[in-house]
Amino acid sequence: MKKTIFSILVIVFMASAAGGQQSKVIDRIIELGKTDNRTMHHLDVITNRFGGRLVGSDAYENAALWCASEFRKWGMDVILDEAGSVPVGFNRGPWFGRMLSEDGMILHFATPSFTSGTKGVQRGHVLMEPKNKDEFERMKGALKGAWVLIGGKNDGWPIDFSEKADSVRKSIIAWNDSVGTINREITRENYLNRDKPPKETIPLKTEPALFYREMREAGILGVIQSSEVPIRALYDRKNLPGMTFENLPTVCDIKLDESQYAVIEKMVKERRYFLLEFDIRNHFKPGPVVYHNVIGVIKGARYPDEYVMMGGHLDAFDVATGGVDDGSGITPAMEAARLIMEAGGKPRRTILVCLWAAEEFGLLGSKHWVESNKEKLPRISNYFNRDGGPTVANGLTVPESMYEDFEKVCKPLNSINPDFPFSLKKNTSPPRPRPTTAGGSDHAYFAMNGVPTLAFEAPDAKGYNFSYQEIWHTENDLYTKSIPEYQEHTAVVTAVVVYGLADLDHLLSRRGLYQDEEKK
Repeated sequence: MKKTIFSILVIVFMASAAGGQQSKVIDRIIELGKTDNRTMHHLDVITNRFGGRLVGSDAYENAALWCASEFRKWGMDVILDEAGSVPVGFNRGPWFGRMLSEDGMILHFATPSFTSGTKGVQRGHVLMEPKNKDEFERMKGALKGAWVLIGGKNDGWPIDFSEKADSVRKSIIAWNDSVGTINREITRENYLNRDKPPKETIPLKTEPALFYREMREAGILGVIQSSEVPIRALYDRKNLPGMTFENLPTVCDIKLDESQYAVIEKMVKERRYFLLEFDIRNHFKPGPVVYHNVIGVIKGARYPDEYVMMGGHLDAFDVATGGVDDGSGITPAMEAARLIMEAGGKPRRTILVCLWAAEEFGLLGSKHWVESNKEKLPRISNYFNRDGGPTVANGLTVPESMYEDFEKVCKPLNSINPDFPFSLKKNTSPPRPRPTTAGGSDHAYFAMNGVPTLAFEAPDAKGYNFSYQEIWHTENDLYTKSIPEYQEHTAVVTAVVVYGLADLDHLLSRRGLYQDEEKK
């Protein structure tokens, strides 16, 4: 009997000690988060020292190595997970352009990644693109050394010069030729029957850079397309898979500020003489170029094969520096990890801090990890993904089966900053079907495999007029667009919640998460 009582007292004492230890770690995380928060330092380094982190670029590789070195410096283990490769590498240098005329101006433009630069500084006259074969034949001698204005509006993607695209253009040209013959006959009839109402001609089909291959062979310097501002510039997704160092693009693909485009277009139609000058330093390197996910590991002391995960994507389009998409996602996760380590956290289960590669190329890094780690998926309590901007984490909505655990874990959050009270709510909606197709960020393949991917609610709580669409994939995706107080608070909230979940004595229940988990 005495031994039984003694055993019970030991268990109670150990549980009390463990609870006290956890409380001390949480208190220390919050204290450090208030007095020594380095979230914006991490963001400064990855955006302003490395820049836009396109997979296949030196900037991505350098940023990945730096993040791995920081994790190691904080005492974490690191996995550099080879997630894929691109057939050639791409590094973006400076770019500059101007109009040379009596009313000259500096040009505001961008080019998509994996498209051609200039051969140094190149000057040329400007022409409107030909719309049919007759126009092409009339102007083909003038195309050499010209910049060509093309139709359509920039959507971020470059002109497709693949064989499939050439085939589509060829069919449009053939259609327009046949329509042109008909229209000439209609015009003749209208002239002969001037006393009768004229017949309408058949409109031609339009396609930006309809004579792309013919213009390239004629020696144009590049094509110029009108773009809304801020300018969006993505990458050559259609031609990249087949690129080699021997068949790189040779024609510049310029997306020009629509107001400047309109001025230049008017001058061309008036047949005024002027030149455009561009210096675009788009550089390639032989491939294949391998890219890696960077995964920081805080190993669990009791359940090392169970996991709580957090992260976002390290890669970013390089027309800017990825300060928001997704610098604002990965840097709070990095700082959360640092705070946990600095506070002496030793969670029961393993915490994985995931900086994914190639999200912008189709969630390739996270997809690779999920497909390579199927055995781990049932043992993940939650994956917290952040990829929606530098707004503040101040709420969670969770299934009823998880509510009690989250209530315990989230209790300290309202002691961090009274400006950002935390709200925890039960999800009273019926369980939804498990998603069957990938969504727009790195949580997608986790969710498709039944892993909980609860995400923090993150509003612009103080009304700083943040607009994600103004920044998304554009030249505005910069360090200065992040909101420091939101970022820093989010890092602390993330650290507290992730550590709390990792230190529970059980995994989160998945009951009520998806329809097929209802009975679990």
